[in-house]
Amino acid sequence: MSVAAAKTAVALPALSAVETSVLTRKPRQLLLAFFGEYVCDRYFEPLRASVLIGALESAGVAASAVRTNLDRMVHSGLLERRRLGREIGFVLTGHGSEVLREASGRVNGPAPFEPQGDGWTLVTYTVPEHLRDLRHRLRAALTWSGFAVLRDGLWIAPGAVDLAAALGAIIPDLPSGSVNAFSAAELDGFPMVEAVRVAWDVERIREAHDEFIAHWEREDAASDLPPLTARTLLVADWLALLRADPRLPRQYMGEDWPADRSFELFTQRHREFAFPAVRDFAALVG
Repeated sequence: MSVAAAKTAVALPALSAVETSVLTRKPRQLLLAFFGEYVCDRYFEPLRASVLIGALESAGVAASAVRTNLDRMVHSGLLERRRLGREIGFVLTGHGSEVLREASGRVNGPAPFEPQGDGWTLVTYTVPEHLRDLRHRLRAALTWSGFAVLRDGLWIAPGAVDLAAALGAIIPDLPSGSVNAFSAAELDGFPMVEAVRVAWDVERIREAHDEFIAHWEREDAASDLPPLTARTLLVADWLALLRADPRLPRQYMGEDWPADRSFELFTQRHREFAFPAVRDFAALVG
């Protein structure tokens, strides 16, 4: 993922360190997964609210929660409302399409858990208190790009992060000179092992993979769900896992790291749900 880091983070806030499950499915995450799978660059007509409510009802999301989150997505510039007779329809804005298009780069990428390049990328920033919302967007964008806090005010990410692309949607709103970034390499005598363990909870990342695998390798993981809903849940869970895993180099991750198994399982299930899910979507919008 490159451009998606900032743009997607606006829509896909990073997992909090205190969250206990990557399978904590919030309505907003499910809506983003739905629009990314079935609408972005595929369906260009306004999507009726009743279609979205029906699609997420099987996932246990109340109609009121769907409506509330659609309103929030309109407010954040991801969606636009369109009047469809007595009903309201929703279409992706240009910004919303770009967010989801770029997010799909990592969702469907061939190596979603491998660092991009060698070494490390360091970032420091200063954003005034009165720009608190902008500071939140910046932190979310950094986290989506694999950054974590190493020390007070110092963020670190594995690989050579294209920060200009990652923060592309935020940079125009930031005060001049508020972000500084550097490339870094490990020095002899100063191994990164301890720093990695300080910045990231490696065992929690492993647990996130294990949880994803344990759920989606079950034969009955989606047996009682329509394929459209099952695929939406799968992609939402996958996005949560991508946020939880910052693409750390494997030498810091211990033996039997489960990322490859997660990737194989997602690919298998995603392909399995593909045709029946698209058929369900066509029936809903038809």
